[in-house]
Amino acid sequence: MSRSGYSGSYALDFEQPILELERQIDSLRGQANAERLALELATLEQARDSLLTKTYDALSPWQRVRVARHPGRPQTLDYVDMICREWVELHGDRHYGDDPAIVTGFTRIGTTKCLLVGHHKGRTTEERLACHFGCAHPEGYRKALAKMKLAEKFHLPIVTLIDTPGAYPGVGSEQRGQAEAIALNLREMSRLRTPIVCVVIGEGGSGGALGIGVGDRVAMLQHAWYSVISPEGCAAILWKQANEQTNALAAEALSLTAEDNLRNGLIDAVIPEPHGGAHRDPKATAERLQSWIVDTLRELSRISPDTLVRLRYDKFRNIGSVARGRVRV
Repeated sequence: MSRSGYSGSYALDFEQPILELERQIDSLRGQANAERLALELATLEQARDSLLTKTYDALSPWQRVRVARHPGRPQTLDYVDMICREWVELHGDRHYGDDPAIVTGFTRIGTTKCLLVGHHKGRTTEERLACHFGCAHPEGYRKALAKMKLAEKFHLPIVTLIDTPGAYPGVGSEQRGQAEAIALNLREMSRLRTPIVCVVIGEGGSGGALGIGVGDRVAMLQHAWYSVISPEGCAAILWKQANEQTNALAAEALSLTAEDNLRNGLIDAVIPEPHGGAHRDPKATAERLQSWIVDTLRELSRISPDTLVRLRYDKFRNIGSVARGRVRV
């Protein structure tokens, strides 16, 4: 599958003023007398950087969702290219088939050998259709679990990268046991006697995200989202229609941003993105992601398997528990 970064040709509506400044900067740089225009160029770059910071510091939850869906945002295979060495991809669930919406493989991140599991949406139209835009079938979740058990056998830690609007809801998926496959992953991941770290790199939609999201440490990239349902799904249920207004209301109500999830105790860390989002500087984002993964795996390597399993189970079992008549998250 293809891997590519931000081309600069696509901009969200709230990024249009930034894109216009970037076009002016590119135009000046392309002129023959660009050196004479250094002061004007510096002024435009300063204005661009200031506007970029101002815009991204004030993003609404719905705008965060749209950033998480940016077509130039790095996906799992992009991060494989940037942070993984000795990548060996593994295919098939040993039961039905292979699902390209979830990729698995043994690799080395930093100096640590591990298993990497991640959603992949695809880049080209053909790939996106093959991957169902990151919506995995049950064979994808069964493939992930089979490889995780292999990692446990070889005493290798597991890294999962989550980026899905949700599990694929088609008739075939339901006939092949979509709900059972996800539920089995939740149970078995809670029991694996090896360190597991999970990162929401884009979209974290419902059970499709949780199917590879049970870990000792869970983090989110700054502009990712993580929730029980997509804003559009929530809007369609509560307001009977999904449009810009109801989607924005739903995104606000769902508390789906990285900061919201950290505050509510659903994740353990927020990994900062470069100004303007991961799509503007994939390499810097990858470096920050790698640093967090390496540091976290080093920390978890000091904990015994028995303790890891106990703490992991307690971590997820206590989410949403009731204490003194109040919901504790």
